[in-house]
Amino acid sequence: MKDRALALAGLLQAVHLVQQMAQTGQAESKPLAACIDSLFRFEAETPEAVFDGALKLEPGLQRLVNQLEGGAGRDAALTRMAMTVLHLERRFMRQHGAVEAVRAGLEDIGRQHAHWGPTHPTVLARLGELYAKELSPIGPRVLVQGNPVYLGQPDLVGEVRAALLAAIRAAVLWRQLGGSYWDFLFGRRALVQSARGWLESLR
Repeated sequence: MKDRALALAGLLQAVHLVQQMAQTGQAESKPLAACIDSLFRFEAETPEAVFDGALKLEPGLQRLVNQLEGGAGRDAALTRMAMTVLHLERRFMRQHGAVEAVRAGLEDIGRQHAHWGPTHPTVLARLGELYAKELSPIGPRVLVQGNPVYLGQPDLVGEVRAALLAAIRAAVLWRQLGGSYWDFLFGRRALVQSARGWLESLR
C-alpha cells in the first residue's frame, strides 16, 4: 500500500497542476517538473525512482491525505478529474497500438527533454500533442474547469494535456502495483497512513 500511495500522490499532483493552469494560467514549476520527468523514466527500479524520490511528491502526498480524509481539505472537482483519469488509463492500456505509439513518442521527445529540461515550452507542447493524438480519441474526456481566457490559449492547453499525460503515467504505475477501485472502498485508511508515513520521512 505504501507504493500505491506514492503512485496516487503522483496522480493527484499532476491533476492539481492541471487545475492550477486552468484557473491561474500557470503551474508551480518544481511539482510540474517532477511529474513530467516521470514520463521519461522507463526503466525505474522502484516506484520511488519513477519520481526521483518521494520529496518531489510532497504536494501530492499532502493532497492525497486531504482527499481521502474528507472535511474542509477535500476538493470534489479534483476527485472527479482523478477518477476520470483512472478510467481513461484502463481504456488506454487495452489499446495496444496507442500504448506503443505513446512509448515511441516519449522516446522521441526524450531527446529534447534531456537537452532542455522537463518544463521547456517545446517539450510540454510536444507532450500535449502526443496526448491529443493518442489519448483524447479514446475517452472519456477529462473535464477541466477554469478560466475560459486561459483555456482558450493553445499553448496552455498543450501544457494541460502534458500534465494529464503525467497523470496517466501515475495511474499506470498504480495499476501495475495492484491498485484497484477497492482501495478507495476498503483501503482508504491504509492509504492515508502510508501517505502520512511518506510525509513524516521527509521531515
